[in-house]
Amino acid sequence: MTFTEALPSINATLNGFATILLTLGFIFIKSSKLHQHRLCMIFAFIVSAIFLIFYLLHKYLVQGVHTPFNGEGFWRTFYYSMLISHIILAIIIVPLILKTLSLALTKKTEKHRTWARWTFPIWYYVSVTGVLVYFFIYHWF
Repeated sequence: MTFTEALPSINATLNGFATILLTLGFIFIKSSKLHQHRLCMIFAFIVSAIFLIFYLLHKYLVQGVHTPFNGEGFWRTFYYSMLISHIILAIIIVPLILKTLSLALTKKTEKHRTWARWTFPIWYYVSVTGVLVYFFIYHWF
């Protein structure tokens, strides 16, 4: 298997790891464990940034060609609905993450909380659906 062929699996793994870090970060903030929350969220950002670099690299290496989805009927509708929402929210989430992280790092806690209420569920959705898109294309159909 070439590096280019391995990139979708690597990207799904990075997305899965980001999902785990986001989950832990959420649990830690709800438990008032601020240091652990901060570490999880910083690492989730780093993992997501690495994912984005590898995702763009993959698109470059395959010259923008995408792997077709082979499902039919309900699953085709479900997949493309999920994919479209994933793509739109993946574009929106980047500036939201940067703003929310910036507020946290500058210790603007109340503003950070306000932004995080929007950023977290979108980031979480994008991360989870990224893994699902991978399984739908490469393993389930």
